[in-house]
Amino acid sequence: MVGEILEYNKHYVASKAYESYITDKFPAKRLAILTCMDTRLTELLMKALGLRNGDAKVIKNAGGLILSETDSAIRSLLVAIYELGVKDVMVIHHSTCGACHMSYEEFKPHMLERGISRETLVEWEAKGIGSWLEGFHDTVASVRKTVKSIKDHPLVPEDVTVRGFIIDSVTGELTEIQ
Repeated sequence: MVGEILEYNKHYVASKAYESYITDKFPAKRLAILTCMDTRLTELLMKALGLRNGDAKVIKNAGGLILSETDSAIRSLLVAIYELGVKDVMVIHHSTCGACHMSYEEFKPHMLERGISRETLVEWEAKGIGSWLEGFHDTVASVRKTVKSIKDHPLVPEDVTVRGFIIDSVTGELTEIQ
C-alpha cells in the first residue's frame, strides 16, 4: 500500500495539484477542533462544517478525548491557542464511535495473540493501561467531560470559547451538547 501511495504522490507533486491547498500555518477561522480519528470523519467533518484547508487546526485521537491534563491533545490545543491564535475550540464526538465501550480487557486477548508477552502486559497494567485504553460508555457525557477538561485546564485562558457537539457519522448533522 505504501508503495502505491508514494507513486501517487510523485504524480500529485509533478502535476502541481497541491497549489489549491497552499495556505500558512495559522488557522484562518482561529478555530481548533478536537475530534475522533474515525475514517468516516476525514472528509465528512470538514464538508459538514463548511471548512476548507487552512481554516482550522484539527486534532484527532481515538474518541476525541482528553485523558489527562498533560496528554498530547491538550498540548496541541495549547500550541493552537498560544502560537497560532485560536479563539474557539469545538469538541466533536460522533455517532457509533468505536471508542464507546472500548476496553483494555477487550484488547488484551488480541495483544496476546499478536505476540505481546504476558510479562509486558503485567508491566503495563501496573502503569494503568486499564484506564488508558478505556473508552467511554455515554457519548453525551463524554463530550461534556472533554469540554469541561479543556475549560477547567489551568493553562487555557478564559477568553477561549469551548463548545461540544456530536456529529452524525453518516449525515454530518451536528447536535450541540450543553
